[in-house]
Amino acid sequence: MGAAEVAQAADGRELWITRSGASDAPPVVVLPGGPCRHPEYLGDLAGLADIRSVAILHVRGTPKTGGVSRGWWHDAADAVAALDRLGLGAADVLAHSAGTRLALSLTVQHPDRVRSLALITPPSTWLSGVDHDGTDLVADRAEPEVAQAFASMLGPDPVDEAAFQRAWEREQPAGYGHWTEREKRHALVGGMSLAASLAWFDDIPADARERILRAPLPPTLVVGGALDILTGVAPVRAYAERLGARLEMIPDAGHYPWVEQPAAFRRAIDPWVTSSR
Repeated sequence: MGAAEVAQAADGRELWITRSGASDAPPVVVLPGGPCRHPEYLGDLAGLADIRSVAILHVRGTPKTGGVSRGWWHDAADAVAALDRLGLGAADVLAHSAGTRLALSLTVQHPDRVRSLALITPPSTWLSGVDHDGTDLVADRAEPEVAQAFASMLGPDPVDEAAFQRAWEREQPAGYGHWTEREKRHALVGGMSLAASLAWFDDIPADARERILRAPLPPTLVVGGALDILTGVAPVRAYAERLGARLEMIPDAGHYPWVEQPAAFRRAIDPWVTSSR
């Protein structure tokens, strides 16, 4: 994944950062999703480091940094520690999926540290107030694994780690616009755990949503997948509107557009990357 650096959190936790790319411009800081999924699943983000260096924070609950999250609101302090270690006053922050909550938390609590945002396939119902429309997307899919994945998503929450891993495996097909060998290979990369996932949502202020919606944000790009069953489509559109963000929907892609539609992903993200250098 590239060269490693270690930032020091206020409580002494060592926060791993991996860097790649050789651009002289300050790196794009990347916050992975999952929540707390090993960031190896990000790959090279369709070659993003070819035009801009990239620094990926291994958040608490991932294997290298370890521990568990203190909740996405409070883990903003870890992101600040990472920015300090990287020598960045204000950073261009790219976040995927659950990591978009951390990106918004960082921006609201430390507005002087975020210069611009790119929020990739964000879970959106919690912020937009628009119901999930994944049922419509599933109805258009022929693969039986996709219907089974969606049914599992609507079922009871796993109660232990073994059940969590079984559900994670069953639900993987819902994350992609297609379920071919390419997607199946990617689904095997980057694990996550029940304990880390639950901790991500601990101790979130009751007014976090309202604080985010009231806050002035820096220039913000939202990238969605037009076939993303995990987030739906209507909630992502409403999310971008509520944030006053520019929206780019990637056709024929699910939750990981850089995997399924790398060229289209780069067309969407490159203007943000290059304009913020």
